[in-house]
Amino acid sequence: MAKFGSFKGGRGDGPGGGDVIELPDFGELRKRIAGNSGVLRVVALVALVAVLLLTSFFTVAPEEVGVVLRFGEFVRKADPGLNFKLPLGVEKVIKVPVERQLKEEFGFRTTRSTVRSEYSAQGFDDESLMLTGDLNIADVEWVVQYRVVDPYKYLFRVRGIGDTFRAMTEAVVREVVGDRTVNEVLTVGRTEVAALVERQLQELADVYETGLKVEQVVLQNVNPPETVKPAFNEVNQAEQEKAEKINDAQRQHNDRIPRARGQAEQAISQAEGYALERVNRAEGEAARFNALFAEYQRAPEVTRRRLYLETMGDVLPKAGRKIIVDDEVRGLVPLLNLDGAPLVAPPPQGGGN
Repeated sequence: MAKFGSFKGGRGDGPGGGDVIELPDFGELRKRIAGNSGVLRVVALVALVAVLLLTSFFTVAPEEVGVVLRFGEFVRKADPGLNFKLPLGVEKVIKVPVERQLKEEFGFRTTRSTVRSEYSAQGFDDESLMLTGDLNIADVEWVVQYRVVDPYKYLFRVRGIGDTFRAMTEAVVREVVGDRTVNEVLTVGRTEVAALVERQLQELADVYETGLKVEQVVLQNVNPPETVKPAFNEVNQAEQEKAEKINDAQRQHNDRIPRARGQAEQAISQAEGYALERVNRAEGEAARFNALFAEYQRAPEVTRRRLYLETMGDVLPKAGRKIIVDDEVRGLVPLLNLDGAPLVAPPPQGGGN
């Protein structure tokens, strides 16, 4: 071991002498390294092989597609499974979820996604508040569900694809909502608004070559602002009462008008039937009279007697019990108990005793 010293006021190693610094023997160190050179080479070779293997293979999940870049330039796509690439950073891989449905939330954020998810709408008024076509303000919360269909366009055709897609979505929603009244957006027009936003957003995404496919646009909550919500609720209640009255009047109209029409048709049908019956009866009686008149012309006496007998046969059964006597007979009728009434003697003739 070599020794180097610095001396202060004396010589030697004794008290008052200089401090001695011992340095390693480099010759001996070189001998040891030379003896272990084979082991070091093996270790270095193993480490190099390990690095090459670790940087040469990669795995792509079933719902993803790998985009391989060579010195930053796109060269190919990698399918799901185990794949090979050039090691040591020559080729890099960006994994894009093409089978996973992605979503963007506007006007609120999901704070916890569990069985009962929790949401927060605080601090997002700049996204949700928008002006309608009748110059009212609506608080619109919506969700856009989309999927990546072209990884190359998704990664390289648009810079900042996330912020760009959100800006596109917000612009389309504001345009569609701005063309409708607040009642249409809040009630009957929600489905139409969502469908129109989906179609226009897809057209805009294709123009920008984003590589995205819009799956669905869902309007979560559409409400008036909190400051005007009580007045808006009163207006809605009045509108509902109005609609209820109109529906009730329409129901009564639909009930009474057909009934009146049916009664009128029934009366007309009865009158027509009665008129037809009277006409047919009159025609029949006229035909019968004509037939009797023809018979009477051929045999007047016989026909007259037959008509008399037929008439009497019809009349007498309806007249009750009758007794026909000669006009000159006197005192006969009181003696006949025709109806079961008690017999009463006729008053005496003349002036008394």
